[in-house]
Amino acid sequence: MAEVLFYHLQNQPLEAVLPALLSKSLERGWKAVIQVTTEERLTALDENLWTYADESFLPHGTDREAHAADQPVLITMGEGNPNGASIRFLVEGADLPPDAGGYQRMVILFDGTDVHALARARDQWRAVKAEGHDATYWQQDERGRWQRKA
Repeated sequence: MAEVLFYHLQNQPLEAVLPALLSKSLERGWKAVIQVTTEERLTALDENLWTYADESFLPHGTDREAHAADQPVLITMGEGNPNGASIRFLVEGADLPPDAGGYQRMVILFDGTDVHALARARDQWRAVKAEGHDATYWQQDERGRWQRKA
């Protein structure tokens, strides 16, 4: 069973939070896959991971590229795991993949200011618990530090 972390974004947008989480994953030696639901988000994340900081970038690619399997971080709209990732990030309410148990960790990031995203995250929480995964819920405090809430 996978460990599933729910990140309730309120004080920072996805584009600010995701690079830090990906960096920590790469430090652990994990490959990562990011699942999105729209072409617009795929393109925006692809660009953001190259430019999110003046002094840094995250090596990554999309599943449309020739060497997708070699990428340490891969952005996809599909459910597969083309780069053999240990951790999967789900954004925009992306569905839980059928092979969720094949990951060490799954991270569901959702916009806490969007009522539809909140409802979707609640549904995903119930589904994750029903499948027997270990789920935790994280929310940022006023200083931007993550606090475990459940």
